[in-house]
Amino acid sequence: MNTRTTTPAVFSGVVPPVATPLTADGAVDHASLASLTEHLIESGVRGLFALGSTGETAYFTDAQRVEIARTIVDTAAGRVPVIAGAIGLTAATISETARAIAAVGVDAIVTTAPLYTLNSTAEVAEHFRAIARAIDVPLWAYDVPVRVHKKLDIDMLVALGAEGVIHGVKDSSGDDVSFRRLIAANQAAGRPLTLLTGHELVVDAMALAGADGVVPGLANVEAAGYVRLWDAAEQGDWEAARAEQERINQLFQIVFQVQGLSGDATGVGAFKTAMHARGLIATAAMAAGVERLSADAEERIRAILDELALLPAAS
Repeated sequence: MNTRTTTPAVFSGVVPPVATPLTADGAVDHASLASLTEHLIESGVRGLFALGSTGETAYFTDAQRVEIARTIVDTAAGRVPVIAGAIGLTAATISETARAIAAVGVDAIVTTAPLYTLNSTAEVAEHFRAIARAIDVPLWAYDVPVRVHKKLDIDMLVALGAEGVIHGVKDSSGDDVSFRRLIAANQAAGRPLTLLTGHELVVDAMALAGADGVVPGLANVEAAGYVRLWDAAEQGDWEAARAEQERINQLFQIVFQVQGLSGDATGVGAFKTAMHARGLIATAAMAAGVERLSADAEERIRAILDELALLPAAS
């Protein structure tokens, strides 16, 4: 299916979906992106997810996406693997984008079901097969029905894994019953897939259930906590894992300080506001067309960071 003969990169543990810092005028801030990437690696993450929802990939051109991936790959310099999103309407357009992104050195590509088109499960399966044939890096499936408006079928995913079409699934469905069923089906089939959860508030439970890792947007704000959580889970210290999860869930309250804005502004906006407050990025600017948070919401987010001792010490 793929022409590369090297062993596919292993994605497990904490694999943050890297946010894309922007300058005040909306350009990609590659200096902040490199600094953020370095910070995540130093925090102990085991991989990086470029160009996902948290990375605001939908708002960028293909040329910008390639340069964002290049900055992350160059900064990582082989220390951790990088998987990058190639999202589009159909297999043909996705394949073209995926080849351009793969050319900068990412270790895998992840994509969703087709957008806009109305396809059967059999057609969605062929969509993934066509993309896998067109690229020379491993392909992953991205299950994110809130954006694609279609839930990926469990039997289809496991079958594609057994065929070698896809190597893993990044589950952002928020449907933990379905994810547990996918874990069980994958186990019964001999574990052809690596399974990462995107549900950042139940990482301890998903680790116990058998997930291979987590892709938490909140890790852009506090990666070290997720690393501690996952390390504790691997060691079987479930009390420590639960305690860290509870602390992280307190931090996630930053998202609920934003009212009346879009989903993109609410989630990524809260993350970027907190990242800026922590000194991780130069501005909290959002992609063009996405509203900025109110000053009141920003202040409430800072108060949560302060309560959790996550603000930098005053100089």
